[in-house]
Amino acid sequence: MMPVNRTTGLCLGAVILLAGSSLHLAHAKPFMIVGIDEKVSWDDDGKTVLSPPGKDQVLIVDLADPESPRIAASLPLKNSIVGPPVNLDIDPSGSVALVADSVDVVKDGDAWKQVPDNKIYVIDLKASPPRLAATIAAGKQPSGLNISPDGKMALVANRGDNSISVLSINGTDVKLIDTVAMPDSVAHVMFTPDGKRALAVRFPAHKVSVLDVAGDKVTYSKLDLPTGQWPYNVVVTPNGRIALTSDNGGAGSSDGNVDTTSVIDLEANPPRIIDRVVVGDGPEGLAMSPKGDLAVAAILRGSNMKKAFFYQKNGSLSILKIDGKKVTKTGDIEVGGLPEAVMFTPDGKYILAGNFLDGDFSILKVDGTEVTDTGKRFKVPGHPASARMGH
Repeated sequence: MMPVNRTTGLCLGAVILLAGSSLHLAHAKPFMIVGIDEKVSWDDDGKTVLSPPGKDQVLIVDLADPESPRIAASLPLKNSIVGPPVNLDIDPSGSVALVADSVDVVKDGDAWKQVPDNKIYVIDLKASPPRLAATIAAGKQPSGLNISPDGKMALVANRGDNSISVLSINGTDVKLIDTVAMPDSVAHVMFTPDGKRALAVRFPAHKVSVLDVAGDKVTYSKLDLPTGQWPYNVVVTPNGRIALTSDNGGAGSSDGNVDTTSVIDLEANPPRIIDRVVVGDGPEGLAMSPKGDLAVAAILRGSNMKKAFFYQKNGSLSILKIDGKKVTKTGDIEVGGLPEAVMFTPDGKYILAGNFLDGDFSILKVDGTEVTDTGKRFKVPGHPASARMGH
């Protein structure tokens, strides 16, 4: 989240802590991957406070019982809350995960400063325990990413050098095969369900651009759609008919004003924005139900800015009902402080929202299009900056 991008310093040790002795994660589905960033916090004015690197983690969480998640493994990998909370992903087979290391924290005299990184970690989820299989270099400040529906390709938005990295995936053999130049900074890229197109979210330009995908060739089509202000990430319905963006409104933070979700008609020729749905102040995380009838936007609500006039202790989730191409906000559910990542379980029956300030996940139950808070929280050992669900 936030305008700045962050990463943690890290000693890539070979140590992997296992919370369960010999859990073979390839058979522990569903599970989620969580990035823990311990380098960033905020003072009461909402200004970023940086800590030395070395304490970040990437967690693999067993969700066999969504109301009682269990940490199955922890890898000491640097990652960052800077950027949208979708800088990691799990392939459709559940065997490989990618994590973008967007920003590092380095010494600057007596202080610390954030600088762009360029690393992508490849995690072997079939290993027991899961392990770091490779580290590859992508573009500058790799951020929101997505693995293709067939699991053979990934696209990574490089916020620091206005480009998109194209990665080939063959098991844990992941290679940079191309770089697509863009007019300005891209925060996130998302494939359509048929794998033939992708949507690139151009954060400072307030646009979503359409990419054409043919085999391993990705082309910027020059078709740009005007979203709301500061779009951070994008999701697509399983039927591929519409896409939704989270229009943050405040360049990566709250500002006291309501913001929107833009609705993109992907069946139109050419695709176009057909609606904007008012959500709350500072939408960031965004999730689509696997059934395609609901979406959820995580709303920051100034929860990291104690002296701001718009400060609220907790963030919320805006519940969006989808009926064909009509999207309607049906309510808001309060969660914890600074909710970043939000996602549905693969069966669509639960929603988990990562509360960065509280160091936990809110667990919500889905019944049809009704969403209720179970009141249960899943505590994690640090601050969840990003998370993604397996399939």
